Amino acid sequence: MIEQWEVQRSEGLCAGTGRKLEPGEEYYAALIDKKTHFERRDYCRQYWQDQKPEVYSFWMTRMPLPTQKKKLFVDDQVLINLFERLAEETDGLKLNFRFVLALILMRKKLLKYEDSRRQGAREIWTMRFVKETQQHEVINPNLDEEKIQEVSQELGAILQGQFE
Repeated sequence: MIEQWEVQRSEGLCAGTGRKLEPGEEYYAALIDKKTHFERRDYCRQYWQDQKPEVYSFWMTRMPLPTQKKKLFVDDQVLINLFERLAEETDGLKLNFRFVLALILMRKKLLKYEDSRRQGAREIWTMRFVKETQQHEVINPNLDEEKIQEVSQELGAILQGQFE
């Protein structure tokens, strides 16, 4: 399988209508599963409500104002939802995304590592969210530091968008 890490930069346009998203406007950002990669698409509220496009995951956000500082990342609930949504995935790219999301959630002290075990050649981490008892299994894809950085940057580009 070829993994694609390049994500097109957001152009600040509604993917459904082609209309420019205005500064301060609320819109839906979505991930589309392209099998070999995720693609980010942005949709204005009206198009989203009328057409309900089929997406893998989504969140509501707001176009930054020209004077607004760039946010570093999306809110924690979006990260948690994507982490949970990726739980049943077996594709290598999605396993990598989920693993890096687990690392991010651990760093934010939202997810705790509890244990690990071997299942054949795979290492599986058992984790849980703080103040919850439900356990989550995360496959450690044994990414090197460079690959973790690559996936982290890809996640940032997909989730936050890059406006220049």
